[in-house]
Amino acid sequence: MARRGSATQEERAASRRVGALRGLWPFIMPYRWLATAAVLALVLTACVSLALPLAVRRVVDNFNTDDAALLDQYFAAALGIVALLALGTAARYYFVTRLGERVVADIRRALFDRVIGMSPSFFERIMTGEVLSRLTTDTTLILSVIGSSASIALRNLLILGGGLVLMLLTSAKLAGLVLLIVPAVIVPIVVLGRRLRVLSRENQDWIAASSGNASEALLAVQTVQSFTHEVISRGTFGEVTERSFESARRRIATRAVMTVIVIFLVFSGVVGVLWIGATDVRSGTMTAGELVQFVIYAIMVAGAVGALSEIWGEIQRAAGATERLVELLHAADAVQDPPVPVPLPRPVAGRITFEDVTFHYPARPGAAALNGITLDVAPGETVALVGPSGAGKTTIIQLLQRFYDPESGAVRIDGIDLRDMARSDFRRAIAMVPQDPAIFATTARENIRFGRPEATDAEVEAAARAAAAHEFIAALPQGYDTQVGERGVMLSGGQKQRLAIARAILRDAPILLLDEATSALDAESERAVQEAVERLAQDRTTLIVAHRLATVKKADRIVVFDQGRIVASGTHDSLVAEGGLYARLARLQFTDGSAAA
Repeated sequence: MARRGSATQEERAASRRVGALRGLWPFIMPYRWLATAAVLALVLTACVSLALPLAVRRVVDNFNTDDAALLDQYFAAALGIVALLALGTAARYYFVTRLGERVVADIRRALFDRVIGMSPSFFERIMTGEVLSRLTTDTTLILSVIGSSASIALRNLLILGGGLVLMLLTSAKLAGLVLLIVPAVIVPIVVLGRRLRVLSRENQDWIAASSGNASEALLAVQTVQSFTHEVISRGTFGEVTERSFESARRRIATRAVMTVIVIFLVFSGVVGVLWIGATDVRSGTMTAGELVQFVIYAIMVAGAVGALSEIWGEIQRAAGATERLVELLHAADAVQDPPVPVPLPRPVAGRITFEDVTFHYPARPGAAALNGITLDVAPGETVALVGPSGAGKTTIIQLLQRFYDPESGAVRIDGIDLRDMARSDFRRAIAMVPQDPAIFATTARENIRFGRPEATDAEVEAAARAAAAHEFIAALPQGYDTQVGERGVMLSGGQKQRLAIARAILRDAPILLLDEATSALDAESERAVQEAVERLAQDRTTLIVAHRLATVKKADRIVVFDQGRIVASGTHDSLVAEGGLYARLARLQFTDGSAAA
């Protein structure tokens, strides 16, 4: 939490700039016509609102006239102004709300498009829940500003400016008295507004932390319950949520104080001016209609100031939200495609080369995950990577997919450095079966089709048969069209893994990566899947990461890793005869360690 806290302090300081809302302009620009129509409707309603007191003055000053027709005309004019006001307000609402919804939808899409392509190192620095909070809470704040607050603020600014001018024209003396109140109103808005900006950003940060904490716990709900960690998890979430509430309470209290001060000063001034105006009417220096007109303008101006003080807080919150979203949209990624990528020649042979590769994970800069690794895998060769946990086996798989870049050395496919190619290009040549497969909340059929979206139903079923998954899928309530639940909650670990293997088989890629792909299978399923993998690997370059040495005995070559280095290489029989780490692991697994006694 300390790491996150130091980062957010910097963010909060930066969020004092309401100018951060300029970051929304690229999203508004494509809909300039909507924005223009909204502004025109807004100006129309403001002008009509300012014209209404003129009609009221005419009615009041001619209330006792003998000419009934003239009075009727003034009432008709007032009714026409009200009709224009209603039409203009409806048009403003339609254009502004539509613009807000369209812009926020585009921001959400742009944000998701950006984040979904970020390398794993990005998610070491930010929690997934916080990203989701920015996608939801922050964009909702922006929607409230574009779809409501901004137009209300602009309308009230027009009414404030126009009302002050018309007040001066109605009575310069009374207008001068009103203007004396303005500095007293502006000071608390500015002073308390700064405090409100800081509190608004702090509140958003705690909401994001709360979302991140909840997401982390819910995604691991079975682990939480298995270790009876519910009470502690509830306590942690409750603490973060309470911090969020306390932050919101301070923000609300500050805004309430600002509202009290502003409204009291404004309406006290109006009452004072009304008293002086009433004295002028009694002395004959002002008509009753002029006083009514001035009072209406004064109330409109006071209302505009009050509304602006209310909206100001919303705009500041939206400025903080915009800043957070822009930060995410412009976040630097450690892994970038080259400006002019080199295409991977087709057909892909599948040669994999690691040339003196050294790599440290960003979160663990002090420990080398790989240290001077040189490895050459021939096209069509099956190579098994074995060794203790943390030896660097899975890191090989991650670098080969260019989730990270090595600090030194190069990783190549068919002789081309991965950094010279577009990631989407060479990844199409790779099929992956991870140890913990990702199963999506859709049907079994679509989970397999994820490997090749254009595949036919027949191809999907053929892949399932090859992965020994057809029987259990056919036994599901709706067969291949059964919804498997979020993260495959309806399936066992072995069933999830077979779906993932079917997905890789369907992809039909020249390079196959298996990271503990059969670790969750029972003996019978493992044998069936192992046969499928062997058939699949016959004409493909295959890298197998495994702890269970029984799954790698038939590999063309076994490469032994220890502490980020390659310590041995050869066939199963040659490595056992050679002694060393592999022979020790083999004794432990195949003889229950009795030979080592």
